Amino acid sequence: VFVQSDVPGHSELSWILTCCSYTGELSRMTQFKQKSKEKESAPTGLFMYPVLMAADILLHRATHVPVGKDQEQHLELTRVFARRFNNMYGVEYFPESQPYNFGADLVKIPGLDGTGKMGKSENNGIFLADSDEAIRKKVMRAVTDSGPTEPDSPLSEGVANIFTIMQAVSAPDTVAFFREQYARCEIRYGDLKKQLAEDIIKAIAPIRERIEAIKGDEAYLRRVVSEGAEKARASASQTVADVREIMGIRPF
Repeated sequence: VFVQSDVPGHSELSWILTCCSYTGELSRMTQFKQKSKEKESAPTGLFMYPVLMAADILLHRATHVPVGKDQEQHLELTRVFARRFNNMYGVEYFPESQPYNFGADLVKIPGLDGTGKMGKSENNGIFLADSDEAIRKKVMRAVTDSGPTEPDSPLSEGVANIFTIMQAVSAPDTVAFFREQYARCEIRYGDLKKQLAEDIIKAIAPIRERIEAIKGDEAYLRRVVSEGAEKARASASQTVADVREIMGIRPF
């Protein structure tokens, strides 16, 4: 566990990467474009977010980064920055970080409101610390439609999202059963949501129990924060020292 907040060198590396970036490539980031359409003027922080994320990654010369599908584009830009710096100074210093999901494909969990991704800011998500009852209520309010009227009808976005979530937490035969029900126009969304809620609860319960156990152990949390901060400072300090030397910045 790394604590990034007072880690030396993050601002300096962010500035260096800013000099290696172009406005055109930053403006093409999907999340920036989406947010820009929703507001008259997007904040500068959103525009520069990929640079700051790249600094977080490259500061520790990470080779693998646990991210979801929605962050894949940002990670690709991180590799662009790494290659650009290496080519600029004729070195092979920064690795090209790869996305990691325990050997599986990257996933994007959609929101319960029928659009976009699941997230706190969108108020359309299920959280790992949610109670069983909270999960059931959220899932039962998930957006669907009036149901298929013809066999093998295409899925609406809301229903497709529910099936995507189900694929992440339910058994394959459960998913197959409800898909067949939909294809036959026999789907009952209430039954689908009840099954999904119970499968989410089953998947989340061990994680929630571990969260509660860790939250109650203040000594452990203090130790992890302290050790993580120490490791992060050591890693970051070495990277910044190496980058300064590569760039020819002499210490005074």
